[in-house]
Amino acid sequence: MHLSYCTNVHPAEDLDGVIRQLDTAAGPIRRAADLDTLGVGLWLPAPLAARLATEPAALDRLRTALDRNGLEVRTLNAFPYEAFHAEVVKLDVYRPDWTDPARLDYTIDAARVLAALLPPGAEGSISTLPLGWRVGWDDAADRAATDALVALGAELRAIRAETGRVIRLAVEPEPGCVLDDVDDVVAWLSAHRDRLDLDHIGVCLDTCHLAVSFADPAGAVARIAEAGIRVVKVQASAALHVERPADADARRVVGTYQEDRYLHQVREQATGGAIRVDDLPEALDRLPAEAPWRVHFHVPLHLEPEAPLSSTTDVLRTALAAVREAQPVDQLHVDVETYTWSVLPGGPVDLIDGIAAELRWAAAELLEREGQPA
Repeated sequence: MHLSYCTNVHPAEDLDGVIRQLDTAAGPIRRAADLDTLGVGLWLPAPLAARLATEPAALDRLRTALDRNGLEVRTLNAFPYEAFHAEVVKLDVYRPDWTDPARLDYTIDAARVLAALLPPGAEGSISTLPLGWRVGWDDAADRAATDALVALGAELRAIRAETGRVIRLAVEPEPGCVLDDVDDVVAWLSAHRDRLDLDHIGVCLDTCHLAVSFADPAGAVARIAEAGIRVVKVQASAALHVERPADADARRVVGTYQEDRYLHQVREQATGGAIRVDDLPEALDRLPAEAPWRVHFHVPLHLEPEAPLSSTTDVLRTALAAVREAQPVDQLHVDVETYTWSVLPGGPVDLIDGIAAELRWAAAELLEREGQPA
């Protein structure tokens, strides 16, 4: 397994900004974490990915910055298209969706950039949104998205033939989207397997999203494997757990996680299935609060939220152990994706120290526990 951290935590949108983030953040994080080499799951906004895919000199500048900072790239996050640190992101993070040719173009550009950046002998992964947001999705949208992913599969095969580099797309189920959870993505990929290239298209298992769905993590991984689908990438992340959401103190603490930039879907674990709402203010206003909640808020892996809240790192541990049992993991990418540092309750934090501590936790808890040295 290959550990990295996702750079969508940083707001850079152009090449100068990305190089600056490598020099002033990722490089210092590597040194603070005491690592000889640090993996970075690069987020490249669509205009920058297009530039890097067509300008060799620009790509050389990026490669040089990675090398001088002791960084390597095996995975890209191509879920947010651009402006991931806008004042308000919310539903914009799902646009353009897979019905829009711009999404296909962006992902092809990302694949060509990744093929040029991979270490020798390494395979690459690109995580992407689960088709789109559910509202307004119909059969025509599904056909358009399927056609786009068929075209992407052909491009990934062409890159493999041209460069010898294997790049796989990792479809990331997320609460509220067309593919809301693991069962949805397994069913959709299975239903379209006669057209989709499942050697090049698999699943991104975001363990925060998995926890929010209240799925059994080992069972979810088993269903992916039984369908003959590959977990291409694990986004190591944790959700907020609220055991007694009717408790006044719990409501006070979870209320501090309300913020205006990102969507924080909430699920209540009801007997007949989870009750679903699309954001935390809606949960506090409408959910019955008779059973535990899970909140889509990526909390730092090594930090416990203020009591009586807790985090779902046990879901992460169990899911990763199940993936290890279900499939070979020598090319599995484990990308720590805590993009919420800037909106955590309590104000600004030291990002270098925080991410370095999170990576040390991940190395000890996720790699060493599985018998793999950090």
